[in-house]
Amino acid sequence: MRSRRKPPCAARRIIFLLCSLLLSTTVTARPFVLVLSQDDLKDGPVDDSTDDPSSIADWDEFGESDARSDDELDPGSWRLIFEPDESISHLDVVINPELEEYYSSVRKMVAAVSDGGSAMEDAASEIEATAATGNPHAQSLLGFLYNMGMARERNGAKAFMYHHFAADSGNMQSKLALAYTYSRQDVYDKAVTLYAELAEAAVNSFLISKDSPVIEPVRIHNGAEENKEALRKSRGEEDEDFQILEYQAQKGNAVAMYKIGIFYYFGLRGVRRDHVKALSWFTKAVDKGEPRSMELLGEIYARGAGVQRNYTKALEWLTLASKQQLYSAYNGMGYLYVKGYGVEQKNYTKAKEYFEKAADNEEAGGHYNLGVMHLKGIGVKKDVKLACKYFIVAANAGQPKAFYQLAKMFHTGIGLKKNLPMATSLYKLVAERGPWNSLSRWALESYLKGEVGKAFLLYSRMAELGYEVAQSNAAWILDKFGEASMCMGESGLCTDAERHQRAHTLWWQASEQGNEHAALLIGDAYYYGRGTERDYDRAADAYMHAKSQSNAQAMFNLGYMHEHGQGLPLDLHLAKRYYDQALEIDAAAKLPVMLALASLWVRRNYANSFLVDLIDSLPGVYPKVEEWIKNVVMEEGNATILTLFVCLLTVLYLRERQRRQAAVAAGGLVPQPQPNDNNGVPAIN
Repeated sequence: MRSRRKPPCAARRIIFLLCSLLLSTTVTARPFVLVLSQDDLKDGPVDDSTDDPSSIADWDEFGESDARSDDELDPGSWRLIFEPDESISHLDVVINPELEEYYSSVRKMVAAVSDGGSAMEDAASEIEATAATGNPHAQSLLGFLYNMGMARERNGAKAFMYHHFAADSGNMQSKLALAYTYSRQDVYDKAVTLYAELAEAAVNSFLISKDSPVIEPVRIHNGAEENKEALRKSRGEEDEDFQILEYQAQKGNAVAMYKIGIFYYFGLRGVRRDHVKALSWFTKAVDKGEPRSMELLGEIYARGAGVQRNYTKALEWLTLASKQQLYSAYNGMGYLYVKGYGVEQKNYTKAKEYFEKAADNEEAGGHYNLGVMHLKGIGVKKDVKLACKYFIVAANAGQPKAFYQLAKMFHTGIGLKKNLPMATSLYKLVAERGPWNSLSRWALESYLKGEVGKAFLLYSRMAELGYEVAQSNAAWILDKFGEASMCMGESGLCTDAERHQRAHTLWWQASEQGNEHAALLIGDAYYYGRGTERDYDRAADAYMHAKSQSNAQAMFNLGYMHEHGQGLPLDLHLAKRYYDQALEIDAAAKLPVMLALASLWVRRNYANSFLVDLIDSLPGVYPKVEEWIKNVVMEEGNATILTLFVCLLTVLYLRERQRRQAAVAAGGLVPQPQPNDNNGVPAIN
């Protein structure tokens, strides 16, 4: 039977405050590292049959260089609202009145989260009216409103229905929302199909030579504090470092030119993607002798990004780059020979040689390309198991196309045993790099401008699509800014209850995807009853979830719950074990663990004394103690509080010994505490 006695919450909060001050907090999800066992490999002989290359579709596994634009890949995107200066075709908006109405309602919705929500109901009504005409983008947006409970009663069934209609009509963001919903419900046969389509669309935008930099959504917080360093690096053209770099480039610094070109080509550090500017800077850098720009110029001409496509020039630039020991350029050269672009004819032998040169120099793209050749039997003997090995090497080096290939193998059962959950996870990693990821850039830009309401709206949309970082960011904004977050509820701004519930849901979703900090906050929410009913059992489950990721603070919390019998059996042995494990995981836990072990020592040796009563009476003095801890610990350091705590124990011990000596002097006998005589409380080893 689990104890349900009233917890000394304030005492726990005091120790937890120390823990939060002294323990480093991990807020990111664990990196995805793929490790396959023999059990994952498909049984039976290796398929050594050789396919006729002429019967194979033009290397669709590598992706076409003629990639579609982001607007084609992500119809109904809000790019028209948040990137009005880009060269977006407005013709469809003029011709199609329904599309014009859709964007009008989006503008009203975005404006509503900036002016207090007075226009949100009007925007929602317009969205609903447009959705009723069958507009898939309005249906997708209406599904979002029902899912979040914005200007409409929160209704998961209606949200699912509208996303279903929108997805059937081609809205990619609704497909992503449905795929995430299915995966959370373990309906992998449906989730994997949607994620496969989305991942394929994302792959269309990847490079042919080197791997694109991993552009992850920026985490705007680090635990309970703003992630100032990450935000400082994301201010785009307004960032002081960028301006200094741009000044150096304008003065003729070739390295600065190359870096500026990279920022514009990939859209890094908060800089808006601009292929024309990138081409200009790369050309200037090459003129100054910067070799790395040669490879990017080869990419630009091969893809026709900001310039007319010219495969002959692409091969020339890639060849020059390879001679400068830029080994990733061999991937682009091999690709051109496989496709027969810019060369007299296809040449699989040369392509294989170039890919091998890239792989020999630890280029992940080389391993991936060799994997494709062996998987399809292109110019080599077909060998699915060897292809799988190449893909694993490339995937663990961060090559997203390799994740895509392995997902397909798990999905179809070719080369690997069919595993839909694994296929779903791998497809999701790739799918989240699609053009809908632009929501993250717009959200960050809004946050940096102080437009918190817009940032929360955009992060909420991404959260619905399954992005863990967006779920975490949206929840943090709610907790940090409260009413200033401009959270929209069923009618106007969110009530406190709506805000707490929404934050709880977002943190829970983030914790499901491996965010340790989110799991800890969920545990605290259940422990203290914040935004939900107090439930020690669920709090323990959440802490266990964080503990499974080797989180020191979660282990500390579990130790405390065992020490006091809250949600877990009263067990001082387990309490000590968890405290010790917390210290093993994180050396910064030394002080809070020492305090906790001191508390255990007091409970063991003075179970019925005033010392235990004093510890359990801390709730009454909590406000003063909390202020004292903040002031003393933050200003004077750990040594001060440890010294004061030791002094307190010393004084208490001396008082206890003085009392005993006085009793003996008066002729009384004071029984000495026995190691295991603690009224049923086990001793601690």
